[in-house]
Amino acid sequence: MEENVRIIKTWEESALHGRSRTERVSEWITSNAGRGPVLLVHLLWFGAWTAMNFNAVPGVHPFDPFPFPRLTMMVSLEAIFLALFVLASQNRLATQADKRAHLDLQINLLAEREMTAVLRLLRDIAKKLDVEHDVDGACVQELAQETDVRELASKLDDELPGRDQ
Repeated sequence: MEENVRIIKTWEESALHGRSRTERVSEWITSNAGRGPVLLVHLLWFGAWTAMNFNAVPGVHPFDPFPFPRLTMMVSLEAIFLALFVLASQNRLATQADKRAHLDLQINLLAEREMTAVLRLLRDIAKKLDVEHDVDGACVQELAQETDVRELASKLDDELPGRDQ
C-alpha cells in the first residue's frame, strides 16, 4: 500500500510540475480570488471609488460620476479575465480527471482479467478435487468468461439515458 501511495504522489507531483507558466498563474489567481483579503481589497476599492465620485472626499473632484461607467468597465473586464482564468483551471483539472479515469479503467480491466483467471483456476481445482459447493454452476461459468469490453461499451452507449439515438 505504501508503494502505491508513493507512486500516486510521484504521479501527482509530476502533473503539478508539468504545468505551463500560464496554468500556474491561472491557478494562483483562481485560488486567491475567492479569499478574504481579495474581498476586503474590493470592498475598500469600491467604497473609495464611490466616496470620491459622490464628492465625499475633500479635495478630490469626481472623475467617474454616477452611474460610474469607468468602474463598470473595469469590473466587467476583471470579471471577464477572472472567468477565463477559472475556465483554464477547470480545463486542466478536467484533463487530469480524464487521465485518472483512464488509469482507473485500465486497473479495473486488469483486475477483471485477473479475477477471471482466478475463477477459472478455482473452478478447475474444485472440479479436480470433486469439491461440493452451493454456487450455481452457470453463474460460475458466466463469471469465468472474459468480458468483451467493446460489447459492454456498446451496450452502455445504447442503454444510458441522454444519448442521441
